[in-house]
Amino acid sequence: MLQTRVNSGLDGVIVADTVMSEVDGEEGRLIVRGHAVEELVETRGYEGVAALLWEGYGEGGGDEAAVRAGMSAARVRAFELVPKLLIAAEGLTPVEGLRVGLGMLPDSDPIPPHYLVCGALPVFLAALLNAARGLSAIAPDPTLGTAQDLLRMIRGQRAPEVFEKGLDTYLATVADHGFNASTFTARVVASTDAGLISAVLAGLCALKGPKHGGAPGPVLDMLDEIGDASRAETWFDDAFARNVTLMGFGHRIYKVRDPRADVLKEAVAKLPETSGRLAYASEVEKGAIAALRRHKPGRRLDTNVEYYTALLLEALDIPREAFTALFAVGRAAGWSAHVFEQEKGGRIIRPQSNYVGERPS
Repeated sequence: MLQTRVNSGLDGVIVADTVMSEVDGEEGRLIVRGHAVEELVETRGYEGVAALLWEGYGEGGGDEAAVRAGMSAARVRAFELVPKLLIAAEGLTPVEGLRVGLGMLPDSDPIPPHYLVCGALPVFLAALLNAARGLSAIAPDPTLGTAQDLLRMIRGQRAPEVFEKGLDTYLATVADHGFNASTFTARVVASTDAGLISAVLAGLCALKGPKHGGAPGPVLDMLDEIGDASRAETWFDDAFARNVTLMGFGHRIYKVRDPRADVLKEAVAKLPETSGRLAYASEVEKGAIAALRRHKPGRRLDTNVEYYTALLLEALDIPREAFTALFAVGRAAGWSAHVFEQEKGGRIIRPQSNYVGERPS
């Protein structure tokens, strides 16, 4: 049988038309529903971005107030499941706990599934983090937005407004990003008509992999190991000699700087307690870029979103082991939007493969 050339990573393979987002790797640009990400997060918070993504597809789409109300009601509903979640998730990591929690959500709940998953994830994450510290879960406040309420549930009281804004910026920035591994996984599951909750759960499982959602934590480990900005270039030279992967640099799509890195760097700069850490990280970044130019002169590698994500979440006192789980809180809006789009017009996704095994004689 004639075999076709294999493209194992599906690079350049177009599998769908989408109105959700475009990742322009050559120009370093991210467009979400017609808006540059830099402009979008400046004018809209997480609920506003979700409303934009869902416009024309899910209930409340296009109406930020409706989305805020829907997510608030969903947080209250999700809190009813927290006692069962904490029993089932004992001893698990935060992202593993979220996997259990999403599995508890019923397809038949009166609250629409896109609200349910976007409301449940912050409630579940806060409860899991508190349980790990020996603290009781804190009930959500439906009068607050997602970022405000999540920080309050984690801290036990409202955070300063600038910290709430920082988290809101992060959630909005990471809400959607093209056909990445987790989004594509969610669309594959959605194409079978399994339902939105199952598709989002599948997306979370894909995000759990360290090649996709696990880089921000190791960025801080790297910064801690370097210790002083004067050691940065030497440290990176040694890392290249040992063939160590640099955390926070390079991207499968972006051939220039990831635009989300600048958005989050600006968010970090607005936090009053991070000036020293930010200055240090900026100097380390310069050392990394210089080393990349020397050791990989034929490749265009630059800072990606994980680098300043790590600094922002550290400043917000989010534990490193929860970074991937928090990423899922923001990305749930995008996963839901892609599920809607896939269900509306897509066929079941069923690629072909070349059989290279033995054949009967």
